[in-house]
Amino acid sequence: MPSLSVNIDHVATLRQARLESFPDPVQAATAVELGGADGITVHLRNDRRHITNRDVELLRATVKTELTVEMAGTEELVRLIARVRPDQVTLVPELRSEVTTTSGIDLLRERRKLEPVVQRLKKAGIRVSMFIEPDTAQVEAAGVLGADVVELNTDRYSRGWTRKPALLDELVRASGAAGAAGVAVHVGHGLDYRNVVPILQKRVAAGYSIGFSIVARAVFVGLKDAVAEMRRIMEVYSCERC
Repeated sequence: MPSLSVNIDHVATLRQARLESFPDPVQAATAVELGGADGITVHLRNDRRHITNRDVELLRATVKTELTVEMAGTEELVRLIARVRPDQVTLVPELRSEVTTTSGIDLLRERRKLEPVVQRLKKAGIRVSMFIEPDTAQVEAAGVLGADVVELNTDRYSRGWTRKPALLDELVRASGAAGAAGVAVHVGHGLDYRNVVPILQKRVAAGYSIGFSIVARAVFVGLKDAVAEMRRIMEVYSCERC
């Protein structure tokens, strides 16, 4: 049964839209766990546009499942996160102008810069994941860097999955390359209650990072139930007889 980590950034985005103290992503994490999630994911950006240092530190103290922090590999963030020690760090590229992360890290270009970052995080006892494009060369580079996990970027798949079956095949090939490299496979970005099904049926990944679609669904049914609905889909479509 694959794991589900729910990204709660958009709860913090709503809070920051009015510069209020609510809704609190720390409280949201509790509802997410009650809904059956296996973990909580947050993106700590350099500009702290939604998740803050306070959020990460309180989540580390209160999350009962697993805490993943997405971040760029900057000196400031590495120093902070090595102290907080979440269960996993997912290294992502970051642009100030972007609304959300859309592309994976180019490990072929960034490898030398990321090597000391990976070493420092692993020395702190943190599992290291790389958010990359579903490309076999990128997967192999992640293995060479010592990554424990690759998170395959499903942005292009999520946008074109009904029209371009080859996008799913791309994920399947990248997953196979990760298996050969001894690296665990997660997927994330743009996944929702419909487009996640083919990925589950192909057994592409051991872990799923899903945020916006769940938080959006929660507007109508509540966060706990929105997570439980996704959890049920994962249970049905990843079963052995499907």
